[in-house]
Amino acid sequence: MLYLASKSPRRHELLGRLVSSQPGLEFGVLDLDIPEHPQPGEPAESYVRRVAREKAGAGLLQVVGNPTAVVLGSDTEVVLDDEVFGKPADDADAAAMLRRLSGRTHQVISAVSLVSPSREAQAVSVSEVTFAQLSPSQIDDYVASGEPHGRAGAYAIQGLAEAFTTRLSGSYSGVMGLPLYETATLLRQFGVLK
Repeated sequence: MLYLASKSPRRHELLGRLVSSQPGLEFGVLDLDIPEHPQPGEPAESYVRRVAREKAGAGLLQVVGNPTAVVLGSDTEVVLDDEVFGKPADDADAAAMLRRLSGRTHQVISAVSLVSPSREAQAVSVSEVTFAQLSPSQIDDYVASGEPHGRAGAYAIQGLAEAFTTRLSGSYSGVMGLPLYETATLLRQFGVLK
């Protein structure tokens, strides 16, 4: 049985796309609350990998009685100048993040961890996203839309922020929160997908 260790509606939607290609395959969702804070001096990619692994491991502990359980954990972070931009604390924080991302290219790092009682594997997707120069009113209007809330880097590429994006190199689904190519590859390795 496949489980998604995430409350993210975007990850749920994206994983749903993968499993819908295989008749009869379904997945359960595990509700976890894993702290997402970089350790002092922890490189961004190491942090994203660690959080994805911790989510998958905590999920596996919830279903430890199921010997066929396979748990998927994932984390996605926006990184600019080696600084991890997590979810904004409030509107002011969201606006500050967007001002820093404006007119610049940043990285989006997505890690996927897959664990079962007998094995674990991980994959990472690193994408580059370039934003147009954003005016103060564009930032204010976007923050007022509510879309930045609960999103790494204070934006959703699949939402209104798509209009700010001048270039994307990498995985669109990875920027959304679950890189589908890497996820499908891991699921095939575990025999979940054919």
